[in-house]
Amino acid sequence: MAPTRPRAGGRVKPPRRPPAWHRGYAASRPVAYASIMARTTAAPAGLPDLTRVEATLRDLFIAAEGAGLRDEDRKKARELVPLLAEVARALGARSRPRLVVDAASGKSYVGLLAAALLPAGDALRVVAIEREPRHARAARDAAARLGVGGRFELTEADVGDPAAWPEAPDLVVALHACGPASDAIIARATAARARRLLLVPCCLSDAVEAMTRARAAAARLALPEQAEVRRRFYQALVDAERTLRLEAAGYAVEVVALVPPTVTPHNLLWRARRVDEPERQQRAEADLARFLGAGSP
Repeated sequence: MAPTRPRAGGRVKPPRRPPAWHRGYAASRPVAYASIMARTTAAPAGLPDLTRVEATLRDLFIAAEGAGLRDEDRKKARELVPLLAEVARALGARSRPRLVVDAASGKSYVGLLAAALLPAGDALRVVAIEREPRHARAARDAAARLGVGGRFELTEADVGDPAAWPEAPDLVVALHACGPASDAIIARATAARARRLLLVPCCLSDAVEAMTRARAAAARLALPEQAEVRRRFYQALVDAERTLRLEAAGYAVEVVALVPPTVTPHNLLWRARRVDEPERQQRAEADLARFLGAGSP
C-alpha cells in the first residue's frame, strides 16, 4: 500500500490499515495484545460489556428489521466499552447528582449509553453539545426510545460557544473530537472549571492552530518530506501542546491507550483531573511558554 500523503488543504489522514508494526504486535506479544484487546470486549463488574453495548446501539440506531451494525459501528462499540468504564471510574460511587457534558457528541453514543447503562445512570444529568442538526435529531430520538429524556438534554451549538456550556460539570467526555474541536473542548472545559475531562482526539487539519507551529518547526529542522515521518512529528507536537495547555490550566494529566491501534489509529485518551496546585500550575505555564516560543513560526 502506498504511504499516506497529506491531502490538499493540509488534512493529514492515517493509513486505511494500521502500519505493519501494529499488525505484527499481536504476533510478537500475544499476551500483552490479548490483555489490551480484552478491554474492548470485557468490562468491570456491573458495567456494560461489548455484547450489551452492541445490542443497545442496534436497538437505538438500526431501524430496519433484521439489519445489523456496520463495521464502523462495531469498532465504535469496542471503543465505548472501555470509555464507559473510564466514565464510571471518573464519576466514582458517590450518590449525589452529577453533571456530564458529552462534547462534540455526534449521535451522543457516550452520553446516551452512560445515562442508560451505567449503575449511576439515575443520578446523572447529561448535556450533549452537537452542532450538526442531523446528528442532534438522531440523539434526541434515541433518548426518547431509551426513556432517558428526563436526564438527557442536547444543546445544538458549536463546542466553542461559551453559552452552550454549563458551569462546573463533574465530567466532560469527548470521543473522536475532530481537528480543532479537541482544542475548543480543552478551552471551554477548563474555562467552565470541569472537574475531569476524558478526551479522545481524532484527525488533524490546518484548522488546528498548533499545526502552524508544527509545520514551522518541521521546516526549521529540515524534516524529511515523507508523509509518514511528518505526520508523526506533527501529531507529537500537537499532542504535546494539548497536554501542556491542560496542565497549565491546573489539571493533572495522563495520556493512555484507550484501545489498540488495530481498533482505531486515533486511540489515545487524555485523562485530566483538576487539582489547582499553584506551584505545579506555574511550572506548567512556564513549560507551555517555552514550548510555544520554540515552536513559533
